[in-house]
Amino acid sequence: MAGGAVALGAGALALVLLPLGAVAFHAGGLSLSGPDLAALRFTLTQAALSALISVTLAVPVARALARRRFPGRGLLITLMGAPFLLPVIVAVLALVTVFGRAGWLNSLGAAVGLPPVPVYGLHGVLLAHVFLNLPLAVRMILQGWLAVPSERFRLAESLGFCPADIFRHIERPMLREVLPGALATVFAICLTSFAVALTLGGGPAATTLELAIYQAVRFEFDLSHAAGLALIQTGLGAAAALAAWHLTRESGFGAGMDRPLATRAPGGWRRAGDVLVLVLAGGFLLLPLAALVTRGLPGLADLPWSVAEAALRSITVALLSALIAVSAGLSLALAVARGGPRWLELAAVLPLAASGLVLGTGLFLLIQPVLPPPRLALPVTLLVNTLMTLPFVFRLLLPEARALEAGYGRLAASLGLRGFARLRLLVLPRLARPLGFCAGLAAALSMGDLGVIALFATGREVTLPLLVQQLMGSYRTGAAAGAALVLVSLSFALFWIFDAGGRRASPR
Repeated sequence: MAGGAVALGAGALALVLLPLGAVAFHAGGLSLSGPDLAALRFTLTQAALSALISVTLAVPVARALARRRFPGRGLLITLMGAPFLLPVIVAVLALVTVFGRAGWLNSLGAAVGLPPVPVYGLHGVLLAHVFLNLPLAVRMILQGWLAVPSERFRLAESLGFCPADIFRHIERPMLREVLPGALATVFAICLTSFAVALTLGGGPAATTLELAIYQAVRFEFDLSHAAGLALIQTGLGAAAALAAWHLTRESGFGAGMDRPLATRAPGGWRRAGDVLVLVLAGGFLLLPLAALVTRGLPGLADLPWSVAEAALRSITVALLSALIAVSAGLSLALAVARGGPRWLELAAVLPLAASGLVLGTGLFLLIQPVLPPPRLALPVTLLVNTLMTLPFVFRLLLPEARALEAGYGRLAASLGLRGFARLRLLVLPRLARPLGFCAGLAAALSMGDLGVIALFATGREVTLPLLVQQLMGSYRTGAAAGAALVLVSLSFALFWIFDAGGRRASPR
């Protein structure tokens, strides 16, 4: 098992470093032209604004969820995990349905004589990023609130603290610890927003580095230019990932008795404000999804036959990606939990330093002199999707693997459980629940990916996300909405099947 984990770690390192090496080798210098500098500025500007807006709006939402109890609260919090499952291209189409030129809000505004508000350009990119990342920021900040022991709030109540005092002495110090990490995390995610920029960028003035890389490969076939841009994108991504890791801190409030918060939440205008915040946030998240369902159901009748073929390709890639990523992540997590080499952890999380499009660009540069890249569109998509989901799977499984080793490792060793017997009798039953969740997450993320396949594919290798984008580009919005509904349904179905299967298989 240890030897296999070392081989897997070395393979993961090679599969990341070789494409990055190809990018560095082919880079035509780091000198940037005027359009390149504009793309760099727009990339940094939209990522910074998206992070700032998302985190700023997330603070009152997280605060309301932390101090209010109401029917459906758990469901609303669960909704905050939607960005991990919702394909980006589906989210974009849902937003266009509500906020687009012919969308619900513009149609309502036209009825009362208001001019239409375009959804393309910087404001469209920001809208999509806030929609995708607001729930994530809420979950991160809410965890900070929930990490404060309830005894701190009980003590504040016994001392007669008013809400302003509680904010000054408890909430503000917590936010100082949590907000920098949340900002850096959302900023890092928004740096690699290829699908958002491709569909909502609106022209040269709203081009990101990843979109410029795609254009340099697909339309100009200037591989050295694409490699130079990819090298800069890698540097930005690595810096943002390091910042997010460095700025994420543990709570400084100490431990408590794990009792639920039982203090009285403030009433009056503060209660009304919390209700308003939750209604607005819930509406902002749910209205586009409702619009997608409303628009997508009639669009199912307009679907071309190519949707079935594209869906089959996407499902096949998603299942294989989930199988490989979970197998590799489990092997690496168990090896690290048993005291394996520390570089295995680096090998598992290294793909976070590079975006999928950058890895795809490097693989394109390696393949192009040998074979026509479209021939390997699906295998390369599978490989990159596996690499990009491996860090999430590894991070989710590592704490469970360490707990398993601490609780059952000596007993398993004393009983002589090794190899496949240990895996079948101990590891798989005890880790069934997190393994099911990880497999569902990996499959859903792979189903919705639109990056590498857009770089490699021609007409015969189209996956469902790419087909949705092509239908949108040809202004077949009804068929695009129907295909998007199929895509999101398949993504959620895969996640539910794996997650529910893991929970049923778990002895706990």
